[in-house]
Amino acid sequence: MKENNVFQVNGFIGILSIIVLLGLGVWLLISELFAVAIPLLAIAVLLASGITIVQPNQAAVVTFFGKYLGSIRTNGLYLTVPLSLRRNVSLRVRNFNSKRLKVNDVEGNPIEIAAVIVFKVVDSAKAVFDVDNYEEFVEIQSETAIRHVATKYPYDTFEDADLTLRGNAEEVSNELTADLQDRLNVAGVEVIEARLTHLAYSTEIAQAMLQRQQATAIISARQKIVEGAVGMAQMAIRQLEADKTIELDDERKVQMVNNLLVAIVAEKPAQPVINTGTLY
Repeated sequence: MKENNVFQVNGFIGILSIIVLLGLGVWLLISELFAVAIPLLAIAVLLASGITIVQPNQAAVVTFFGKYLGSIRTNGLYLTVPLSLRRNVSLRVRNFNSKRLKVNDVEGNPIEIAAVIVFKVVDSAKAVFDVDNYEEFVEIQSETAIRHVATKYPYDTFEDADLTLRGNAEEVSNELTADLQDRLNVAGVEVIEARLTHLAYSTEIAQAMLQRQQATAIISARQKIVEGAVGMAQMAIRQLEADKTIELDDERKVQMVNNLLVAIVAEKPAQPVINTGTLY
């Protein structure tokens, strides 16, 4: 099915024509010219069955004895094919909030995920005739697309990875939009946007994953601290040697680096020890 325009006339002109036919028919009845009056009244009633009103951002899908004739997309009052059935389809932008789905990511970790889908109908014929209920179709296909995308990537990674659900929300949303659009083309629906609204580990593994994240963060922080401490120790030795404040042999350098690293890397403040002797 493909949407097309149906025969339509301005509704006010149609109503005026119906009034004229009715008036003429009544006058002919009074004049006892039944052979002409009855057909005129029948035509007026027949035309009246074709009067329809289309609201803004709606389309009227017109069928005549089971055959699709076309659609009216412009709002207003119209006279269309008599004895036809009209079904109004909303063309307004709508959104659908999916349920929190429990799926396994690509690594097999159970996660909870949900999304909001913003869509609108762009082809009223497909929305009415190609699917049984396009709103229910959007709901089911949205959940299917969310599950499909969620199983392609890890929730998070502790190594360098190309794409993760948590770290690449924009890319995941774009792929979800494209995937869902392919599924909803058959229903004449355009996906305007698809965004993740909820993403978390399932409760049974959430605590373990939190501990793993904390351990990774601690290791990363330690690496930064050690790198900074080594740099500061090197800078201190170079500056002392450049100023020629004191002469440091290899053993004193080792002792100074050791003291600086302990003072910087230690979690607790270093306790100073006054040395009244020498290193020898």
